Amino acid sequence: MQKVKWGVLGTANIARGCTIPGMKLAENCELYAIAGRSIEKAEAFRKDFGFEKAYGSYEALLEDPEVQAVYVPLPNHLHCRWVIAALEKGKHVLCEKPLGLNAQEVKAMFETAEKNGVLLMEAYAYLHTPYIASLKQEIQSGLIGEVKYIETAFVTQGYKENVRLYKDMGGGAMYDLGCYCTTMMLSLIDSEPQDVWAAAEFSPLGVDNMTSAIVRFCNGVRGAFNVGMILGEDSNARYDRLYIYGTKGFIKSDVEYNQQGDLCYTVCADGAVLKRNVSVSQNYSLEIAQLGRCILSGEAPHISKEFSLRNAALMDRIFEAIGYND
Repeated sequence: MQKVKWGVLGTANIARGCTIPGMKLAENCELYAIAGRSIEKAEAFRKDFGFEKAYGSYEALLEDPEVQAVYVPLPNHLHCRWVIAALEKGKHVLCEKPLGLNAQEVKAMFETAEKNGVLLMEAYAYLHTPYIASLKQEIQSGLIGEVKYIETAFVTQGYKENVRLYKDMGGGAMYDLGCYCTTMMLSLIDSEPQDVWAAAEFSPLGVDNMTSAIVRFCNGVRGAFNVGMILGEDSNARYDRLYIYGTKGFIKSDVEYNQQGDLCYTVCADGAVLKRNVSVSQNYSLEIAQLGRCILSGEAPHISKEFSLRNAALMDRIFEAIGYND
């Protein structure tokens, strides 16, 4: 099997705990290079995961002609700079969500990708899973009738010290968690947002600790969500929910966002309660393998340019509504 030589631009926790283990499972991925802010950090990752090369700067990795694709797990405020730098070096890029701090950044990144003839995909691992595909098929089957309302939430721990606490680093609940809720709604509702209402509670440092939003789509469907960083400090506290309400019944998700293993959801319709089970492998391996197929055989990115731009535009409207748009 052909393999894509990947470089990882940063030693973030999500790279260590999620994406690099997923890369090791993707058959068309070769762990080639790792870069950190220091050579010591990069060397530690090289030894732990088996990368061929380690670099003490991001620039050095991007200068390596052997690197075909780059994964960017850096803090939100650094995405645009380093994604564009990688694209301009002719590297395909997978960048952690959210791709940009606003739609303007997202547009600039995709324009750079097109100019340089390379691919760019935003990393929403959960959207690659058969679990989400099964929810879509359930809606399309008509079992719950016409979808009228989607409600979801993603509330997690507060933090004592974390990049999510700082506005100049793209912190806050909307950037970290709200993008899951907006992409879920956009994935399940086949219409464009028409009206947006939102409110937020802000921290002393100026980021949103908690945001609530209502979106009315052009086809009349409503979506509502709550996100927050409020459950304890440095704990595993977490609360997720997803309900999809139709004219004949509803679907209740029984799992948290971005999970793997044997997952289930419940369909309640026509007086029946139906349990559905879906087996999901390591999410991050699915997105790495998918972008690998795009590079090697021309498959279209599952998270498209159009989808990322739509989501960025919706998030911009929510940030505008809560007064966090500067």
